[in-house]
Amino acid sequence: MNKPLRRIAIFCGVLIFALLARTNYLQYVRADELNTRDENRRVRIERYAHERGDIIVDGGKAVTGSKETEDSDFKYKRVWQDGPMWAPVTGYSSQAFDASQIEKLEDGILTGNDDQLFFDRTMSMFTGDKKQGGNVVTTLNSAAQKAAFTGLGNKKGAVAALDPQTGAILALASTPSYDPSTFAGNSDKDSKAWQALQKDKDKPMLNRALRETYPPGSTFKIVTAAAALENGLYTDIDAKTKSPVPFRLPQTTQDLPNEGNIQCENVPLREALRISCNTVFGKISDDLGNQKMIDQANKFGFNKDVFTPVRATESVYPKDNPPQNAMAGIGQASNRATPLQMAMVASAVANDGKLMQPYMVAKRQSPGLDDIYTHEPEQFSQPLSGENAQKLQEMMKTVVESGTGSNARIPGVTVGGKTGTAQHGLGNSENPYAWFISYAKTDSGSPVAVAVVVEDSKATRDDISGGGLAAPIAKKVMQAVIDSKK
Repeated sequence: MNKPLRRIAIFCGVLIFALLARTNYLQYVRADELNTRDENRRVRIERYAHERGDIIVDGGKAVTGSKETEDSDFKYKRVWQDGPMWAPVTGYSSQAFDASQIEKLEDGILTGNDDQLFFDRTMSMFTGDKKQGGNVVTTLNSAAQKAAFTGLGNKKGAVAALDPQTGAILALASTPSYDPSTFAGNSDKDSKAWQALQKDKDKPMLNRALRETYPPGSTFKIVTAAAALENGLYTDIDAKTKSPVPFRLPQTTQDLPNEGNIQCENVPLREALRISCNTVFGKISDDLGNQKMIDQANKFGFNKDVFTPVRATESVYPKDNPPQNAMAGIGQASNRATPLQMAMVASAVANDGKLMQPYMVAKRQSPGLDDIYTHEPEQFSQPLSGENAQKLQEMMKTVVESGTGSNARIPGVTVGGKTGTAQHGLGNSENPYAWFISYAKTDSGSPVAVAVVVEDSKATRDDISGGGLAAPIAKKVMQAVIDSKK
């Protein structure tokens, strides 16, 4: 071979090698990146070419479905049953606006593309069966969810309910809510619905149960009481405390007031919780100091992200100066909590001091309904001893039987609770938040713990209280769970 031909052959060989290298680079190194690019419409067409798997409640009831579209190359779109009620649980799945919450986190299972479904996809190639998505079975109780959603009604607020023995989330409601079906497609109508939701000042797409933090008010006194018992500041819930009235906030000339004319001087812990004495719990927080209060709050889940698997916003018990720490001990100042967090507090007390990890996904199923994943309950922490948890149960039971939580009574069922009315706005200028946290106990243990928060800007200020607005909702949710187990 002469020299010019040899050079041409070498040059052609280099070109072929470069082409092979480029092809392998695109197909293997950049495959995932290219598959997920928004410009790759073929992937999106394939994604919506078959029916999406369902999100299941009550062990077998689907709250989602798929519907054939018209005039679109995306064949199927997502639909929901009772969309506004279930949106805080499922999230949304939209052809134009992606997905959120369980729809997003479990997308691989629901679309059928997850590696756990590789065997099913392989078998369908041989059998000729149409590709299908798998199902996600949640822990949600539809009766409890309905009680929570209808109980909140047209008020802003949220409800979180847990099974204290396992950590299973039984209800997760947030109002105002939205219907994910209105923007599940990719038409102009869907776009207008999406834009309207983004501009709504009431933030219907905000999951208040997981993503909004509020001052917990007097419901936090359960945590402060736990800190007093766990640190040995007090051991007998019926013995007098060292709680002067007035109690002056440390390093200030400001007295911490109690509500109305209640008698709080040196009262025992049980009575202080029953009538909700600010002075008693503010002084406990001051006596223990900021670090011990932080340590106790952390055991209940404060200052941590909690994954359900949807991430809940971190609740905060702050590092602060003595006067602010005293105020934080009664659920004010910079103390902030999600409804889920306060449900975790009630849950730990009800479960004899053991706090279980909250979770919503019980199982993942193949398209053939075979279980490919089953959740095993796991302990989150041990915030307090069994003995001290039982003391707190007694204290919370007294609140319901003869205190501010009487609207949560359920005949034939032991109920413990704590009301809260948290200050809101600069200088407490806006209507307060109404809180209630509780647990119910039957002969078989404690099946449910609940936290309710209500923002009612239309109510008369004097009519806003945890016992008046929030406790009746908690009662309905607890009753629904108890009835569903009969």
